[in-house]
Amino acid sequence: MTFVAPSPSNTAPPIVTLTINPALDISTSTPRVVSEHKLRCGPSRIDPGGGGVNVARTIHRLGGESLAIYAAGGLTGATYRQLLEAEGVPSLAVPLAGTTRESFTIDETDSGEQFRFVLQGPELSEAEWRGCLATLAEAIVPGGYVVASGSLPPGVPTDFYARVARIAHQHDVRSIVDTSGEALEAALAEGVYLVKPSRRELSELVDRELTSEQSEVDAASELVARGSAEFVGLTLGKAGAVLASASGVIRLPVPKVRVQSVVGAGDAFLGAFVWRLSQGRDPESAFRSAVAAGSATAAKPGTEMCTLADVEALEMVLPEATRY
Repeated sequence: MTFVAPSPSNTAPPIVTLTINPALDISTSTPRVVSEHKLRCGPSRIDPGGGGVNVARTIHRLGGESLAIYAAGGLTGATYRQLLEAEGVPSLAVPLAGTTRESFTIDETDSGEQFRFVLQGPELSEAEWRGCLATLAEAIVPGGYVVASGSLPPGVPTDFYARVARIAHQHDVRSIVDTSGEALEAALAEGVYLVKPSRRELSELVDRELTSEQSEVDAASELVARGSAEFVGLTLGKAGAVLASASGVIRLPVPKVRVQSVVGAGDAFLGAFVWRLSQGRDPESAFRSAVAAGSATAAKPGTEMCTLADVEALEMVLPEATRY
């Protein structure tokens, strides 16, 4: 199946995701992880993973439309493409000379602990990463959204997501970024619509420890005041999530679920958030859906993503947000 990058004159999806370092996600389980032994594993699952692609997969599962742009190469890249097309997610692959990476998630059933092994991606040439940006610029729709998410592979400059934000500004598109370290700092210096840091990432951005709920609220509000982002969606795992904007700050707890795997939970959060926004929902309503989607995905085993029924069920039990 081949997808052609849409132009603004087409009925193109208003949400485009970009994944420059996707991974073929393999998940399985074993009773115990020990050294120097063959570890007999249970059934395995293989999914096309990586930040932006998981966002697009979530949107597709929730009934929305998006276009997933990703870089892929080699035999694993071919498998990746086949899996994504089998799910019916509209996508556009930018070919690479290198081979798409893999990642492994092992659930230790005796302890309930999860081990995640994330391999390094292939090194991209300048022509390849510039090709990803050019493909994005051709595909985005004015007034829409671009979600750029995930780590940067070798060869890609740290200001890559800042370049994405710049392209979004030039085309009247709202940019959403989910990454870390210098790449995140560069993107925020350019300014984005929404950023989704963890507590650790936000602590690094404001250069201080976040030791209380108020310190989290203050730090998220600081990014908004700086002009780094219009919205800051701070995800805190079991402690819930915070949404900060110029209108104020709200906090939601996570619903009670049996957590099986945290793989993809943050991507599901972003996917549900931008999907609801594209439907015309207000940010607070979108935030509720995001928290529900992240929690629903955490309740799934391995690398499985949430469904619309899962999200709607958890939305019903979420309390009213706390306002600051």
